[in-house]
Parts: sequence; C-alpha cells; structure tokens
Amino acid sequence: MQVFGRSLQIRQLIIGSLAGLLVFYHAYTLYDLYLGSGTDLYGGGSTITHAMFVHSQSILRISIIASLILVAMNKRFALYGMWVAISALVATHYWALYFELPFRFLDGRHPLSYLKGFIIPTVITYLFLSTSTNRDSRNGAA
Repeated sequence: MQVFGRSLQIRQLIIGSLAGLLVFYHAYTLYDLYLGSGTDLYGGGSTITHAMFVHSQSILRISIIASLILVAMNKRFALYGMWVAISALVATHYWALYFELPFRFLDGRHPLSYLKGFIIPTVITYLFLSTSTNRDSRNGAA
C-alpha cells in the first residue's frame, strides 16, 4: 500500500509542476502583452492591427490558466476545459498562419510546430487519468 501512495504523490507532484509551468508561461505571456513590451507577439514598435485575434488569444490563455489550476487541484472535469482551451489556442495560431497575420511568432515556423502545444497537456492527462485509475482500483480493492 505504501508504494501506491508514494506513486500517486509523485504523479500528483509532476502534474502540479507541469501545470504550474504552463500557468506561469501563459500568465507571463499575458503580462508581456498588456503590461510589458509585447515584442514576442508583435515585434518592435508595430501597432496592434488585429485586436480580435489578440483578445481571443487572451481569453483562451485565461481559460487555460483557470483549467490548469483546477487540474492541479485534482478536478477531473477541468481536463476537458484544458483540452478545449489549448486546442482553440492552437487553432488561433493556424488562423494567424493561414490568414497571414503580421505577427512575429509566425516567422520561420513550420506549420506542424504549433502541435507541440499538445505535448505537456498530453502528459498531464496521462498522469491524471493513471492516478485516477490507480486510486479507483485501490478503493475498490479495500
């Protein structure tokens, strides 16, 4: 029994760490966009010409942050919100790419490179579901 408990704690620690990393990244991106220089998105000194794009991405980033916090708090339903928000954010990157919006983050990137945004959420989901499965099997056996 001790081994299962330790394994679950390690998985939860990894989930919390990965979720925290993504929360920090998206919070920093929002900070840089609205309170910082915004150079990662627009480049040096360019004006914001696509406000709808910027605001839709911001709303998605806030949704990602909220869902990741709930995932770290072990709320299973938050996984769905995380996947919807991250998928929509990746979709906005393809929107910018294929409609040739003038954003710096598009420079020199291969179209498949946006899919790397699914790597950490996949690991979080796998660990979360395996943690839930182990917890359920342990409770059923007791």
